[in-house]
Amino acid sequence: MNKQRLLVFVTSVFFISYGIYTKEYTRVMRKAITICLECIGIG
Repeated sequence: MNKQRLLVFVTSVFFISYGIYTKEYTRVMRKAITICLECIGIG
């Protein structure tokens, strides 16, 4: 069980780091803002 947790942790850190490196967070935030504005009827 501990090896499985470690593998999931390392994989998560890798993908989070990759997303930060490629500035994926800006796309995610832009999409989230658009969805929120559409939900409340402004966008």
